[in-house]
Amino acid sequence: MSTRADRLVELLAGAAADAILVTNPVNVRYLTGFTGSSAIALIGPDMRVFATDFRYVEQAAKELDASFDRVGPSQDRLEAIADALPAGDTRLGFEEAHLSVREHARLRERLPDRIELDGLHGLVENLRAIKAPEEVAAIRAAAELADEAFARIISHGLVGHRERELAIALEFEMRRLGADRPSFEPIVATGPHGALPHARPRDVEITSGELVVIDWGAQLGGYCSDCTRTLAAGSVNGHGAEIHQLVLDAQIKGVQAIAAGAAGREVDAVARHVIDSRGHGERFGHGLGHGVGLEVHEDPRLAQRSDAVLEPGNVVTVEPGVYLPGELGVRIEDLVVVTGSGREILSGLAKELTVID
Repeated sequence: MSTRADRLVELLAGAAADAILVTNPVNVRYLTGFTGSSAIALIGPDMRVFATDFRYVEQAAKELDASFDRVGPSQDRLEAIADALPAGDTRLGFEEAHLSVREHARLRERLPDRIELDGLHGLVENLRAIKAPEEVAAIRAAAELADEAFARIISHGLVGHRERELAIALEFEMRRLGADRPSFEPIVATGPHGALPHARPRDVEITSGELVVIDWGAQLGGYCSDCTRTLAAGSVNGHGAEIHQLVLDAQIKGVQAIAAGAAGREVDAVARHVIDSRGHGERFGHGLGHGVGLEVHEDPRLAQRSDAVLEPGNVVTVEPGVYLPGELGVRIEDLVVVTGSGREILSGLAKELTVID
């Protein structure tokens, strides 16, 4: 049975590298099963080497995939893996996006001249972008937990509560239901504050007649969820309802465009056209969506400059928004799995404008 490390080795051949040093903790977890924060992995056709430090020896013994050999523990993980490299001239790939200039210099110092260092980009991330069925199940479970937490929190109402109070309550409820942690700090933004796509919750009370943007997610078993809903506190005026309907129309069109073989930029364009055609194109300044998995932002991207082509197993957000400075903001976001026959929406909450007292 092909493992994740085996599939990575197949990609190494195309990159003309003999082995790869994996240093990003998320990628180490994906390949080895180890969930600690300090480890590296060396992977090649006949090589599965793992190194950590003293703090994680027992944890690694429990979690590490049996195909990996452990070396160390060592205070210098780079030095620990040097002896595991094959003899002769070797091209050793490293994750250029995750190895600092200082770490690269240290690595060069510890390796013999016969080892050529070659920066590689996105190999493990490309594997991670296509989720196995058990990964999709983990993300689905995280989404269901996040949905339940949200439903419980808003059942206590919005009007009179403070943004920060609701954000803390939402995070606590997700943890109480079993989440490892939130996928990110929840966003709760009322009225004009909702016009900030990454608004930080304030000690400000929600008043009747305002739209409230809530963006949240749970991490469960290492896998993340991500969802956004925009609600009406107490009541809603006609303009707010009109903007919400516009974003909802764009979001539904975007979801319908999700399919294997669709280009990320084309899916973005479908939703963007709806907003642009109604005169608010300049108020939708971010991409339509992004991949979700072990991290809440990963490949593939749905954006105007995306080169991605969707494949079965991709899990992406679809989250258009319209942001009117000084007035209001609306964003609606679902988590969607690309399937062989279309798509599956993992977000289970209603998207229509809901009034919550």
